[in-house]
Amino acid sequence: MWLVVGGDSEIGAAVHRHFRECREPVLATTRRQNLAGPERPYLDIASPLDEWVPPAGTRGACIAAAVARLSECAADPIGSALINVDSTLRLIDRLLARGIYVVYLSTNQVFDGSLPNVPPDAPVNPISEYGKQKARTENALKVLMKQGAPLSILRLAKVVSPKMPLLKGWVETLATGRPIRAFQDMMIAPTPICTVTKAIAALMRGGSPGVYQLTGPRDVSYADVGLHIAQQLRVNCDLVKTVSAKSSGLPIGATPPHTTLDGAMLRAAYGIVVPDVWQVLSPVLSEPATRFSK
Repeated sequence: MWLVVGGDSEIGAAVHRHFRECREPVLATTRRQNLAGPERPYLDIASPLDEWVPPAGTRGACIAAAVARLSECAADPIGSALINVDSTLRLIDRLLARGIYVVYLSTNQVFDGSLPNVPPDAPVNPISEYGKQKARTENALKVLMKQGAPLSILRLAKVVSPKMPLLKGWVETLATGRPIRAFQDMMIAPTPICTVTKAIAALMRGGSPGVYQLTGPRDVSYADVGLHIAQQLRVNCDLVKTVSAKSSGLPIGATPPHTTLDGAMLRAAYGIVVPDVWQVLSPVLSEPATRFSK
């Protein structure tokens, strides 16, 4: 049986759904007591874990629970580190002690973003608080891996779904002739959530240790995305107003010049490749573009 820790998150919910669609037994934890049930065991990793025991029969677990917003980590570095570092490591220790293989989800934020396509063995050099916390957890897990622990690290950048609120909002706004504001200095190398779930499932089934990475092959700016949407909708590109993210009060690390990571290991091991950015965004745009095309 598979276990997804953090089933309330978008990625955690998608992984849970993937295994169910494959008719493989899976449980996904929730920290919302009103959602807890036989398939959604209650777990709040911020609480003491001394008495917590993984569900019987668990052979692999994906750790999707985290405080993942850069702004939240920057505003509360102690509280967010309690979850992203201390509690996460305690949880993983309890899983490993029972021989359960672990996939830990990490981030491109463990690097400063100065270089594209960073290899997985490059030294981490985070500048955001979130990235620093993830790097601390990674470093502890790498020690365990060297000791033979059955675990892997999967680094991701921006994960998108067809219902991504920002892009859906842009489509609706532009389609009605209203302007949008898009950052010209914030980059994105999007990965479709279906590819992420495929990669996580492959790692859990394969049980191979290592540091893996999965991002789109190239970066574009959010302004580029806005212009692409305008072109697909055949509306005036002047409706896309470019603005600076750096002058918008975003936390440190929010605007790296590069977000791409070298995904050769996943490609070689499981044949997993992320399509180009416009292919990734096509499901978000195709239906509205048809409906509003002129």
